[in-house]
Amino acid sequence: MPNRPGTTGGTAASDGPEEQVDTPPNRRTVSWVSPVEAPPPPGERANDYDSFAEAYAAENETSLLNAYYARPAIVDLAGDVAGRWVLDAGCGAGAVAEALCERGAFVVGFDSSAGMLALARQRLGDDVVLEHAELGGPLPFADGGFDDVVASLVLHYLEDWTTALAELRRVLRPGGRLIGSVHHPFVSHMTAPPGTDYFAIRPTSQWWELGGTKHLMTFWDRPLHAITDAFTAAGFRIDVLSEPAPGPGAQERFPEVFAGRASEKFVCFLFFVLTKV
Repeated sequence: MPNRPGTTGGTAASDGPEEQVDTPPNRRTVSWVSPVEAPPPPGERANDYDSFAEAYAAENETSLLNAYYARPAIVDLAGDVAGRWVLDAGCGAGAVAEALCERGAFVVGFDSSAGMLALARQRLGDDVVLEHAELGGPLPFADGGFDDVVASLVLHYLEDWTTALAELRRVLRPGGRLIGSVHHPFVSHMTAPPGTDYFAIRPTSQWWELGGTKHLMTFWDRPLHAITDAFTAAGFRIDVLSEPAPGPGAQERFPEVFAGRASEKFVCFLFFVLTKV
């Protein structure tokens, strides 16, 4: 997800321009995101991707945080998937699934949004099986049917990861991998209101203005230890925790984001590779 501007505190102001090392991209980069500063209207539905599926998918085709960061990082972590059966959990409009298919994987996807699934079917054709299913509930797949599960930026929609991780583990073969990403807990805390308890599992909301309409989005932030504890409690071994640099072409496409930074990296999402044990 796009994030609010990072802040730094407890340091004296310098006379020269501030060197940004690791703060996330700010609102100038993701201008369609704004904080929820007052209670939403009664009955406002959160995370209703069906209402803006086309606009969201179009934004993700060229955005820094998706096209040049989250998507290439997940595909790189997956590595050589030729001949492997991969489940794309929360496949959205199918961009990650398409990239994995191009690498020779046999991909199956599911999503809770019928609108996003319709876009994925247009993109992927009939060669990829797509199912309407909810992460956090029973999945319509057999035990041990997949070599890998990819879960890119989906777990943070859930307050409790227990059932979701159990189901993703169930559909993996012994030794299979769960490859995914979530909001980085340090960024979540850095962009939270003053006084927010870092160690709490807590909801946070934003407005996303896409397709000419504002849409309420709610996520569940959690500290790093809660993330890793959930993985190990679910029966996974943590093989990789990664904070990668954006993919090729990002600096040329978004020079304003990287101006004044000491490196090409910024902190935004936390990526991981787990193995079923």
